[in-house]
Amino acid sequence: MLVVNVLVDLYLYAALRCYVRRRLWARIQAVTAVCLPTALIVLMLLPLSKVGDMSFEVSMWALFAYASIYLGKYIFVLLDALSRLPLLTGRKRWIWMTKAGAWAGIAVCALLWYAALTDKNRISRVEVEIPVEGLPEAFDGFRITQISDLHVGTFGSDTAFVSRLVDSINASRPDVIVFTGDLVNRHSKEAMPFIKPLRRLRAPMGVYSVMGNHDYAEYFEWPSEASRLADVDRLKGLQKAMGWQMLDNATRWLRLNGDSIALIGVENVGEPPFTTYGNLDKAYADISDANTKILLSHNPVHWGRDLADNTQSRIALTLSGHTHAMQIMIFGFSPAAWRYDNWGGLYSDSKGQKLYVNRGAGEVGFPARIGATPEISVFTLKSE
Repeated sequence: MLVVNVLVDLYLYAALRCYVRRRLWARIQAVTAVCLPTALIVLMLLPLSKVGDMSFEVSMWALFAYASIYLGKYIFVLLDALSRLPLLTGRKRWIWMTKAGAWAGIAVCALLWYAALTDKNRISRVEVEIPVEGLPEAFDGFRITQISDLHVGTFGSDTAFVSRLVDSINASRPDVIVFTGDLVNRHSKEAMPFIKPLRRLRAPMGVYSVMGNHDYAEYFEWPSEASRLADVDRLKGLQKAMGWQMLDNATRWLRLNGDSIALIGVENVGEPPFTTYGNLDKAYADISDANTKILLSHNPVHWGRDLADNTQSRIALTLSGHTHAMQIMIFGFSPAAWRYDNWGGLYSDSKGQKLYVNRGAGEVGFPARIGATPEISVFTLKSE
């Protein structure tokens, strides 16, 4: 990629010297062509598992800036190269295409920054009706509100967004609230400023949570394995202090007017490089029984690999997160589709078992959401 970017920069430098009278712009291009890749190389060499939280956030923004600038450059270079096609037949170059390339590159870069600064704050509430065969009568119309992937470390100590999110969740009139993992980025300390706002979550049947891959403190370098495990225990303790009930390979029975459904939670189950801690057999003895069951499992790969079309499985609804829709969704498409079979929204197998993948509320990797706005999912169970 760096080699491609060097070639793009050389092309752009030559184009500016040719098209623009003032050499200032070519000099600016030359300076940025040296400084930006150098900064990227430094960031790539940094052991991010060791850097402080502030440095980690600066690195995320720097990577986003680099990507947005070079995407604009790619667009210009592509269109400018196409503008030269008439030269092959002895005609004049399409100057209008060069100008279009310049404006398109600037516009795309500007739109990316606009999305980065606005879309990540636009909370979307998605209402989904879930028909369930054999649903106990008392649970017809039961409402489950799901959130996922808060990654509160990305917000530093700013609790404004999370406070708005909590207000929106409470306004969804949930009977129960579930959180499907990745509360933090790297360690439990990130959650400290957010205990107070998250403690305000309210539902008659409580708030339940499971662990995500980021919650096991494996993205931070610890002096010992014992230190890492102690941090995991601290994070679980903080969630309990918020009034959340942790489902670590465990089941809780939700009871209403003499009827009941099983709420099952497993620790993270995923594909490499994500460590598998979850154990569904431990969480629930017989997933083939006739009880109505809702499963919380952070990574949707778990459903696609082990539960979908499984003749022994009778789990009405599995709720997952993890993918974030790669924080990019344009006209309903996300590059997450290249990585995950089930990356966002509602899926169903041949038996009628359903999976819903929430695109998350926070950010990790780069501090932006482009189209893939933070999601609150509200499910209404209906007798089928």
